[in-house]
Amino acid sequence: MVTAMNASIEIGHLVQPYSFEMFQDLRPFLEEYWVTSFLIVLIYLLLIIVGQNYMKARKGFNLQRPLTLWSFGLAVFSILGTVRMWSYMGTLLLRGGLKPTVCFTTYVDDAIVKFWSCVFLLSKIIELGDTVFIILRKRPLIFVHWYHHSTVLVFTSFGYKNKVASGGWFMTMNFGVHSIMYTYYALKAAKVRCPSMLPMLITSLQILQMVMGTIFGILSYIWRQEKGCHTTMEQFFWSFVLYASYFILFAHFFRQTYIRPKVKAKTKSQ
Repeated sequence: MVTAMNASIEIGHLVQPYSFEMFQDLRPFLEEYWVTSFLIVLIYLLLIIVGQNYMKARKGFNLQRPLTLWSFGLAVFSILGTVRMWSYMGTLLLRGGLKPTVCFTTYVDDAIVKFWSCVFLLSKIIELGDTVFIILRKRPLIFVHWYHHSTVLVFTSFGYKNKVASGGWFMTMNFGVHSIMYTYYALKAAKVRCPSMLPMLITSLQILQMVMGTIFGILSYIWRQEKGCHTTMEQFFWSFVLYASYFILFAHFFRQTYIRPKVKAKTKSQ
């Protein structure tokens, strides 16, 4: 089997970075101020309370065009991230096996990964804007929405600072799910008719992401004793806690949204 170092070198030759992916590295800055993510989340939660109180006695805004453009922009960004990261991680997986991608951090210093992990982290701040549209349009703000947005930002900042190796898969899978999700949001906002099964597919992919993330975390913990494996008990604990909570919440949402209504409809028909 190819070693982690050799695999990373080979990928560097096979997947060349574009010029825009060679920009000045923001990692030192983002690592130093990663705890700012907690402050951002606190402000986010406070603004939710303020926003809901503000809209309580007001009629919801339409915001069809801004929402369409917002979702379209995030869809394009997610699709680009999906293409780049899946091509990179897929090549690394085929060349070096699974272990280098979930245990060793050699590939994290590749220009492509450095660029997309940086913009991925920053995008988690931008995605908090999803909640603004929900509040201003007076749509139901469910727990899983703001909990997921909040904790993903903090966890992404934590993983970025500590160079969590399995975070490469977290980013890659998240890009993939979001490319479909935001495309659906954009089409829905533009009032384009979509397949009725698409929302269920998106939630299913989110649940699958949590399952795969948990598996990658467990593998990194199993391999942690091997030389060069960059995994700590702290990283394993928090990743497991968050993935488990995400799985429970999204599974509950899936049941409440897609299974229970069908059961009730079937019961009434009988």
